[in-house]
Amino acid sequence: MVAKEKGVNWLLFILLALIWGSSFILMKLGKEHLNGYQIGAVRIFSAGLVFFPFALFHIRQLPLRKLPLILLSGLLGNLFPAFLFAIAIEKIDSSLEGILNSLTPLFVIIIGVLFFKAKLAKIKIIGVLIGFLGLVLLSLSSGFSESNYGYALLILLATLFYGLNVNLVNYYLKGIDPLKMATVSLAMVGIPAFVVAWQQEVFSMFRYDEGARWAIGASALLGIVGSAIATALFYLLIKRAGGLFASLVTYAIPVVAIFWGVLSGEQVTIVQVGCLFIILGGVYLGNRSS
Repeated sequence: MVAKEKGVNWLLFILLALIWGSSFILMKLGKEHLNGYQIGAVRIFSAGLVFFPFALFHIRQLPLRKLPLILLSGLLGNLFPAFLFAIAIEKIDSSLEGILNSLTPLFVIIIGVLFFKAKLAKIKIIGVLIGFLGLVLLSLSSGFSESNYGYALLILLATLFYGLNVNLVNYYLKGIDPLKMATVSLAMVGIPAFVVAWQQEVFSMFRYDEGARWAIGASALLGIVGSAIATALFYLLIKRAGGLFASLVTYAIPVVAIFWGVLSGEQVTIVQVGCLFIILGGVYLGNRSS
């Protein structure tokens, strides 16, 4: 690979880390005037709206029998996590959400073994155990109480959905063009997101509440850039550099999230950063080839 191609790949890598790492602070901005349901609805509806014209063209090129699975992928990979993360941000710092999000690759491995009969080498078992140790230490060091412990579990549930979706795509949608699948799945889940946004009176708030407009704008930016554009960039990076290189963006996302968290006045302790490195060490071992 020539130096220019490598440079483009690294540029895509950095862009994805910045976009996805910044998504948590955008949710924090949104919560100033919106609740979690409103943030999640605006995010997915905005992403679906951007991809809707492309979906009209791409849906005719996808196998009809695969559409239910593509819809399920949209639910697990976008709609449900968007709401879970947005609801959790009401009680959990954005930087801590970024750290917990780094557990996603470990759930990919665990779900693959439990439900998709994937083979697990010893090094991967060690990686999963180290990642779990990091999670336990993070829970103990972050002072979770009865009032916010459940919100942290929402984030773990979101990463569980991410892990399930990755395995679903790998085992049942492997032959489908990923960009076409992304446009169609996001456009499909944009419909229920629109219903929730309408029920939550988001459109009325945009018309009559000037303060809420900024929060809605931040949530829409999160959807357009963090869900729609980032998804396209991610699949482009997979196509150019392979899935292994693209998956390493997981390592950079919490670093960006912590940076924004500190900048916004959140308290990030040395212990939490240490737990992040333990989790990422487990992710690294879990994704190594046996």
